[in-house]
Amino acid sequence: MEIVVRAALMFLFLWLVTRVVGRSTLGELSSFQLILFITMGDLVGQAVVQQDYSFTAGALAVGTFAVLTLFLAWINSRWRGPARFTHGVPVIVVKDGEPLLDIMRRERLGVDDLLAASRGQGIERVGDIQVAVLEANGQLSFFTGDGGSSGAQEQPSVG
Repeated sequence: MEIVVRAALMFLFLWLVTRVVGRSTLGELSSFQLILFITMGDLVGQAVVQQDYSFTAGALAVGTFAVLTLFLAWINSRWRGPARFTHGVPVIVVKDGEPLLDIMRRERLGVDDLLAASRGQGIERVGDIQVAVLEANGQLSFFTGDGGSSGAQEQPSVG
């Protein structure tokens, strides 16, 4: 039972870490961040099972993570409020061709990252972007003034 409690606490801790790290980081990991997360995974495994490397301990730890993940998915599918809390909400980072620098800073999204993502979608200038949205999964969606878009199916409401 101790392993289940440690696994549940570690699950909560990892969720908090990924929320603090920020969604722009989760959209595309740098080499350093990938190494950090892999190392963190190993340390989590050691913390959850401590010195008990038996099959039962591993199965309990993995099973606890799986049950908690399924439970959160079920809650998020039933009610919108918890999903907004656990996954976040899309955020507009460019409006009418102007980057919203305060919001970008809060979301830890650099101007260079925004420019690279827009170039990847064939958008040459920020001024051509009607709206750019940082999605909850860390990806950027662009809506251009010419009616074309890249990413989400419909433009989100501002709010």
